[in-house]
This record gives sequence, C-alpha cells and structure tokens, in this order.
Amino acid sequence: MTDKNKLGFETAALDDEASALVIIDQTRLPNERKILRLTTQKEIWDAIYLLQVRGAPAIGVAAAYGIYLAARGIDTTDYDVFVKKFSAARDYLNSARPTAVNLSWALSRMGKIVEAGREDGVSEIKKRLLAEARAIQAEDIEMCRKIGEHGLSLLQPGMGLLTHCNAGQLATSRYGTATAPMYLGHERGYGFRIFCDETRPLLQGARLTAYELSEAGMDVTLLCDGMAASAMRNGWVDAVFTGADRVAANGDAANKIGTFPLAIAAKRFGVPFYICAPSSTVDLHTPTGKDIKIEQRPAEEVTTMWYKERMAPEGVKVFNPAFDVTDADLITAIITEKGVLRPPFTDSLRAAAKA
Repeated sequence: MTDKNKLGFETAALDDEASALVIIDQTRLPNERKILRLTTQKEIWDAIYLLQVRGAPAIGVAAAYGIYLAARGIDTTDYDVFVKKFSAARDYLNSARPTAVNLSWALSRMGKIVEAGREDGVSEIKKRLLAEARAIQAEDIEMCRKIGEHGLSLLQPGMGLLTHCNAGQLATSRYGTATAPMYLGHERGYGFRIFCDETRPLLQGARLTAYELSEAGMDVTLLCDGMAASAMRNGWVDAVFTGADRVAANGDAANKIGTFPLAIAAKRFGVPFYICAPSSTVDLHTPTGKDIKIEQRPAEEVTTMWYKERMAPEGVKVFNPAFDVTDADLITAIITEKGVLRPPFTDSLRAAAKA
C-alpha cells in the first residue's frame, strides 16, 4: 500500500515477515485504538465472527490474507496434501460469517489460484496467493473510489445524507462504500450534513461511523435508529446511503439489521434510498432476498453487552438477527464501481456483471 487511509491505519493489513494479519480491533472503538496481530486461523476466525474486523469488503481482504497465511503455514511440497489442508482452512474461515458474500467470494478467488497451480508447485502457488491477496486489497481501494464518484454524481452541495451501520473506511480498505460519496464530497467542499443511525444492538453507527466521519472533519449528527423517520419528516434528509452484505439477483439487499425499516421510511417521505456495494457483493446465484441466509447473533448482545447491569429479565426470549433484507422495490438505485444501476435490477445487475 502506498499510503494509509485517513484514519492513520489500515483496516486490515499483512505483516508477511511476521506471518500476521494486522487489524484494528473495531470492538474497542471509539475509546481505544487497539491493534491486533493475528497469527493463527482460530484468531482470524474469531476476529471475523466477533466483528473485530467487519464490513463486507474488509472481511474479504482479511479472508484473503488469512487464507494466504494458512497456505504459507502448510509444510509440504505434495500438491494433493497441500490442497486438502488448504481446503480445510478455507472451509473453516468461510464458516465465520455466512451472510457476508465477500467472505466466500475472496476465499473462492484464492482457491482458484490453488486449482490452477497443480503443474507449478506448492512454492509458486504460495507466491501467487500472496499476489492475489494484495490485488484484492488494491482493487477494493479503487472500487470504493469509483463508488464514491458515481454516488457523488447524484448529489448537490449542502445536502443532508443519512447512513446506517458502518460502511465506511473501517469496513473497507479506504473511502468506504456508503461513505465514499461523503468523503469525496467533503474533500471537494460540498458541506454535507451527515446523519448516522446508532445501529443497535452493536452500535456500529455510534461507535464507528460517527467516529470516523467526525475524525475526518464532517458535520455529523448521531441518531437512535427509531429517530430516522422523524429526521426525514423534518426535511433534514435528502438521500440515504447504506452498504450491503449481499445483493440478490433481483436487487433485494441484505444489510445490517434496521436497514429495512429505514428504506420503508425513506419511501414514505420520498427520500432516495441508495445501496452502495462492490460488484463482488452481488450474488446472481441467489434469486431473491428470501434465499439469503440470515445470521443469528447471541442474545447477550441485546440483554447485557453494553450495560453494567442486565437490562432485560432473565430467561426472556431474544430475536437477534444480524441482518435484514430490503426489498428491491424500496431501493432507488444500487451503486457499484461499474455505475449507478436502476430498476429493473434483474436486468441491470446482470448487464453490469457482463461489463
């Protein structure tokens, strides 16, 4: 990497000499910047599952470096033995976050390097895996910049923009996806007014998005999730930008829980609702949002995690999905690095995939 992002550290980076994946522990933000150096597959799996590294593109980058480190640690020159151990490591990492398609996408891409290398030897395969992981990260940076340019083309100076969860620099290698238009607009003096949903129960909007955008010098207002509709009614919000963890072939989009009601409110008040995601997040093999597997998180995230004392009665049942699905008819456009895709998404997503 030629330079660090605006926060002064990489969201996910490789220390090849030390055989370590280096990340910022996002569970400690905004109060502590703790850098983790992960050297085992268990540590990397835990970091993805526990949201120490999170956001679809950043998970993809972390997975690419993680599986490279697994491959580097396989001590054999026998291709078949190498493939067996590599495949086991890949399946293990892939189980950490089933909804985030970038995880499986990056691991699949790395797997193709192994499949194509039978005649070249294990040592050469490891070199190619390293090059591929670095390429995935470089492409992520360029992809986010392009999403930012496409998104910014839809905006005017002084607009009010609302975002949910964290689809910012902390979720990518640089710029973010949903925040990319905000960063580029800020650099060019657009003077946006940014509204961040708190994003319960894990508070990614409060802890991460409000943190990184305010650090960049933007005008940021934090909202509880249930306040967004009132902000729209007040006329403060001109557009909503969110990320996505998986986009189905028909345009249904899975994103952090709370996105769906936000889209409903935007529809009610005539506010454009934009999904910003790399083309790698589009899964044409998943027909609709009903086919997206939704990860269920531990009850403790709702009942006890953020409180000194338990804030719910013992034994109460908890429904804690990590994501919800926003129906395609609520989405104004899906913005990828390839452009602004409009309905019908079944056509525009397929056309973009061929471009």
